[in-house]
Amino acid sequence: MRAFLGLGSNLGDRASALEGAIAALDGAGARVVSRSSVRETAPVGGPSGQPPYLNQVVEVACDLEPRALLALCHEIEERFGRDRAREERWGPRTLDLDVLVIEGPAIDEPGLVVPHPRLTERAFALGPLAEIAPDLDVPGLGCARDLLAALRRRGDPP
Repeated sequence: MRAFLGLGSNLGDRASALEGAIAALDGAGARVVSRSSVRETAPVGGPSGQPPYLNQVVEVACDLEPRALLALCHEIEERFGRDRAREERWGPRTLDLDVLVIEGPAIDEPGLVVPHPRLTERAFALGPLAEIAPDLDVPGLGCARDLLAALRRRGDPP
């Protein structure tokens, strides 16, 4: 399976968290085959006064089922100190891993929606995705390049 994951961190050693997440994905059988540049972005939503995020998108190749890939992402977040049960929604975090797109049909199940339901609203995810896979068909939405162009027309920076 081919999947695209969004990585973000705005607490602690942000760059090390992203690199550590990539190493953990590789070590768990989700081989990282492509990665975008790292971008520093302002937080979206959540409490004010948060530090800026480092964001990146990676393409992985793996034999995991979508729900198993999501579970792996949550496990890696926990290794880096994230506690989903105690955190504030859209609050600061040491590591955030989002399943953005999985090649194939869209998924809409309790606890798993792919493509990510806010992908087309988030330049910090869509810009890096279009950087590494501009022609990627995002199921039900169009190609990454066109989605980014639409976001730019609305005035959001890539």
